[in-house]
Amino acid sequence: MITRVIDSSLRRASGSLLGLAYGDALGRPTEFLTVAEIHRRYGPSGPRELAGDPALVTDDTQMALAVGWALHDAPAYTPAAVEPLLRERFLAWAVSPDNNRAPGMTCLRACAELSRGVRWQEATVAGSKGCGANMRVTTVGLLAVDLDTLAGLAQLQAGLTHGHPTGLAASELTAYAVRLLRDGAALAELPALLTDRAREQRRVYRSDWLGDLWQRPGVDSPQEFIARGWDECLGALGRLTTTLTRPDDGDDPCRRTGEGWVAEEALATALLCALWHADDPVGALARGATTAGDSDSIAALAGAFVGAAYGLPAWPTDWAARIEYADQLAALAAALD
Repeated sequence: MITRVIDSSLRRASGSLLGLAYGDALGRPTEFLTVAEIHRRYGPSGPRELAGDPALVTDDTQMALAVGWALHDAPAYTPAAVEPLLRERFLAWAVSPDNNRAPGMTCLRACAELSRGVRWQEATVAGSKGCGANMRVTTVGLLAVDLDTLAGLAQLQAGLTHGHPTGLAASELTAYAVRLLRDGAALAELPALLTDRAREQRRVYRSDWLGDLWQRPGVDSPQEFIARGWDECLGALGRLTTTLTRPDDGDDPCRRTGEGWVAEEALATALLCALWHADDPVGALARGATTAGDSDSIAALAGAFVGAAYGLPAWPTDWAARIEYADQLAALAAALD
């Protein structure tokens, strides 16, 4: 067993939450551009400076805040305590006038059903594994909870809107990656550690958190249901591991590990950007934002990973006051640091 010494002065929770928002803000204007268009606008290294005061974010940060505040307000980390708070925060986001940042249709459809008061297992979009499941899960990885609770919380928050098993598994892996980095793991260790976790959890269905979500036509058991999600995550991690055996060619990382519109690809491509730019945190965000895929989500997750690894000193000091929702991000992070 490896004992790691954690330097609390790094403020890793602040680094992670702010890193997510910074990546989101840098990727927001590039999300629907080609790489060539991004290069023409920002140069070959992509966007490296926040634009605007405040620098606007997307639904990625908005929903990460929704999850964060639900967990902050929870009297206990149990399904019964957390699910109503997640529902409340998601529905408030859905009707907010600030929900005008190209929100994901899966989240909107699920929130419409949740607003009717139906069980979340019936409200969720059963076939969706979009990255909306894990773009918002960072706070779960920053909580001081055991790994079973981390897994349950990560999968529950995903499942309210994204009912596909890959969305559940990728959300758990994203939160687990943040936990590992905050606890002192090196970025380079993550592919192997996440692969080990996926193999260990492959047939673990968390019925106390998910209930009967698994019951679908053509699915014979909860173990079969969840294994499908872990297998897709293992495939994405395999592509990541293979890519890391080769030099960085400077091309769009989405060509190696996927465009990030779905959960397992967002995880893998964000990790690729973080690993390729482990010595340049802002460069990791810029690389995530310079893609033909879901640039804001990829850059946001890359920021969450790099920020958890290196803490608040990873980022330019003036950015904290310029990012949208700065007060909420600071308050949540302070409670977690």
